[in-house]
Amino acid sequence: MKIAITGGAGFLAYHIARMGINRGYTLRLLDIAPFEPSDYDPSVECRKVDVRDKAALVEAFQGMDIVVHGAAALPLWKKEEIYDINVRGTRNVLEAAQECGVQRVIFISSTAVYGVPKVHPLFENSPLIGVGPYGESKIAAEKVCEEFRTKNLCVPVIRPKTFIGSGRLGVFQILYDWVESGKRIPVIGSGHNRYQLLEVEDLAEAVFLCATSPVEKANDTFNVGAKEFNTVQEDLGALCKYAQSGARVMGTPAPFVKFWLGIFEAMKLSPLYKWVYGTADKDSFVSTEKIEKTLGWNPKYSNSQALIRSYQWYLDHKGEIAQGTGITHRIAWDQGVLKFFKRWM
Repeated sequence: MKIAITGGAGFLAYHIARMGINRGYTLRLLDIAPFEPSDYDPSVECRKVDVRDKAALVEAFQGMDIVVHGAAALPLWKKEEIYDINVRGTRNVLEAAQECGVQRVIFISSTAVYGVPKVHPLFENSPLIGVGPYGESKIAAEKVCEEFRTKNLCVPVIRPKTFIGSGRLGVFQILYDWVESGKRIPVIGSGHNRYQLLEVEDLAEAVFLCATSPVEKANDTFNVGAKEFNTVQEDLGALCKYAQSGARVMGTPAPFVKFWLGIFEAMKLSPLYKWVYGTADKDSFVSTEKIEKTLGWNPKYSNSQALIRSYQWYLDHKGEIAQGTGITHRIAWDQGVLKFFKRWM
């Protein structure tokens, strides 16, 4: 099987490529971000392709059986870019795939499409109320996917919870740095809310199930998240216990902290965007019953196990990590004003 992956230089694509090579598949990675050749098996082809360039996509999809569409502008990007890449780019991918005779396109959406609901767990038919341009763009992109299903293209849609694992940095690197330093780890609110995460290897397994399951089963929308998860206090507490650095979890007054994080974000002094701090004190978890029953998906890792695996990778590779600007999850983000508060924790 030949698979093309948009957003190919990203965190998820890195893991899909590794898993795909181990299974004997042919991989072609597409991205506008630079690739690090040493990250991939020599057989993996890396191309600089922008999803806003349909002609380039048509050329890149030639001979491919499956497309995994993971390219997306993150919430820190400008609103216009988010819609251009996440919505128009998705239409380009689907049109190019159909023109090239691709069998199916797997779209990586997000549970951001659910907004901040009061009732949990969330099911695939729960109301879609996106938070900000990112969440709204994912809803719009899903509608494009539904349109192409009516045009006889198989388009599985995966809505993953926040996924972590080896190689995941971004906002999580800030957490790992504080944990390693033995700091108090402030959580927004009491930390008694349940916030579901996802190990990236479990997500990659869901992608391959969507790629290989019969069309009548795969051509649908699926939530994906850890099956075992506790409260934020408990899961972060398990990470702190593993680190043995003296780090411990500390609750904070949510309205006060959110107010100042909003100010810092507006002043571009903090890497934390509204979707991160705005939902951090709320319950946030989805039902994965549908993908379990339909495709036989069975996650291996709990929240705490995923956090520990990701943290250990950080410790093993921190000397190789470069700082970045928050454009991808595979670089360490500048902590900005958070560095100042770290001194007092």
